[in-house]
Amino acid sequence: MLRRIGLTLPLATLLAFSCLPGRPAAAQAPAPQGPAIADGIVGVWALVSVTSEREGSRAQPFGPNPKGILIFTRDGHFSLYQSRAELPRLAANDRARATPDEAMTIVKDSIAYYGTYTVDEAARSLSVTLAASTYANLLGPAQRRIVTVLSATDLEFSNTRTPNGMTLHTVWRRAPPR
Repeated sequence: MLRRIGLTLPLATLLAFSCLPGRPAAAQAPAPQGPAIADGIVGVWALVSVTSEREGSRAQPFGPNPKGILIFTRDGHFSLYQSRAELPRLAANDRARATPDEAMTIVKDSIAYYGTYTVDEAARSLSVTLAASTYANLLGPAQRRIVTVLSATDLEFSNTRTPNGMTLHTVWRRAPPR
C-alpha cells in the first residue's frame, strides 16, 4: 500500500502544480512561425509568378507564365534564373551578333544571378550576396528578402529594395524530383 501511495503521490503533485494559475499549459505554448528557413529552402524551386509594385500600380515583369528556377544548397550557395515564357530566337544564331532589338528584349525579359546566402530566422528573412549577374547593377552589398510563405511545397518572398524602387513579390513551388 505504501509503495502504491509513494508512486501516486508525486504524480498527483505534478498534476496539481501544472494546473496552477500563471503556468501555461503545453497546448498554450506559442506556435512556431513555420519551418526553419535554413532547412526549408534547400533544394530546387520552380518559378510560379513575379509581381512588381510601385506607387500603387502592379505588373508582372516576366508575364503571366514566367519560367525560372531557384536552387539553394545546404552550404549557403544559390542560383536563380527568371524569364518570360518565350524569349526571341536570334536570327543570326550567334549570341555575339544579336540585333539591338533582340538583345534589348532578352535583357528586359530575363535575369540570372548566383552567389551565397545567409538566413535570419528571427526576422524570417534571407540575404543574398551576388557573385555574378546578367544585370551587373545588382552586384554589391547583401540584398534582403522577406520570407512570407514557406512550406514543404511553397516559397514566397518579397524584395522591398530593388534598384529602380519597386517591390517584387516572387512565388515558387518545389520542383518535383526527376
